[in-house]
Amino acid sequence: MDVDLGLENTYIKHTALTYIDGNLGILRYRGYDINEVVNKLSFMETAYLMIYGEIPDYKELETFKSYVSDGILPERIFSMIDTFPNGDPLSMASSVFASLAIDNTMKWSANENKKNAGKIIGLSFNIFANIYLHIKGKDMHNIDLKDPVRALLKVTNKNNEKNAKALEAAMILYMDHEIPASTTAALVTASTLSDMLSSLSSAMNALKGPLHGGAAENAFLEFIDIGSPENVRPWFEEHIIKNKERLIGFGHRVYRTYDPRIKKFRELSLLLCDERNKRILDTALELEKVALDYFKEKRIYPNTDFFSGLLFNELGFEHWFFTSLFALSRVTGILAHIIEYNENEQRLIRPRAIYNGINERFIEK
Repeated sequence: MDVDLGLENTYIKHTALTYIDGNLGILRYRGYDINEVVNKLSFMETAYLMIYGEIPDYKELETFKSYVSDGILPERIFSMIDTFPNGDPLSMASSVFASLAIDNTMKWSANENKKNAGKIIGLSFNIFANIYLHIKGKDMHNIDLKDPVRALLKVTNKNNEKNAKALEAAMILYMDHEIPASTTAALVTASTLSDMLSSLSSAMNALKGPLHGGAAENAFLEFIDIGSPENVRPWFEEHIIKNKERLIGFGHRVYRTYDPRIKKFRELSLLLCDERNKRILDTALELEKVALDYFKEKRIYPNTDFFSGLLFNELGFEHWFFTSLFALSRVTGILAHIIEYNENEQRLIRPRAIYNGINERFIEK
């Protein structure tokens, strides 16, 4: 008997949601290849697919959109957000989800779970949009949830067709990835039959950790620190080769080849890049080239976080919000997983530990 540190080889549920083959670089949502999904479906269609299991027809999609549109924040939440000091947005989001759970009426019910998930997706867009507005010192308000992705883009004043499609694509690519730390945290909470909102609060706290959700921001700041393509090689030799530092945005717990999502992230970063951001993008591309050559024998490749920060920056978001965009994208996948678990295999998650302390002893007194 031994401990599986990090639970890397432990399976805690069956799933029909997401299939990953890390050796071949395959990722599928509900059986559809991720690149086919991102190129052919909208965010709302993909969200429906993950929650319900099939691509919606027009009537089904419109009904689902009506559920999302119900995600209106009560006034007390704006008052609550207004009291937050400037700080970590995910801590704020966790607090808001927990606050909404106080008077939550959405109970576990096979007849209502999917409808409630739609409403919570809408609430999530409202939560993150207003946290961004709060930190930027702007007026908070319920956003237009008829098209939540476009409404979110309005907070950066970069709402146009090209940018909306790029943000939709990014949110689809990040929507689910089986059961990483944040989804596992939500599953543990949901397994107690705690509600969906409380489960998302748990997930947000896991996501803010630098080993999980913070890599896109840190990779982007790494590019800023390097400064220019000319500085890449000396920076790499000093930090990665000599000092043995970890290269942020490279390597993945699951993939032993290219992450199948990276092609689209790179494509979008190149498409949206303007003159203001060209030096940052060129620095990233040069770093990718140098790192791939150095790590080729170890089969370490760039992951989505290497390029997603570039994309989020080009969409006008501040670097401190990158992890929040990842979290918002992941909400749908988390909801789909906890619904799947509680409807199909519900059991309290209660692992064990192997005791390695002192044998029995007695207090002499």
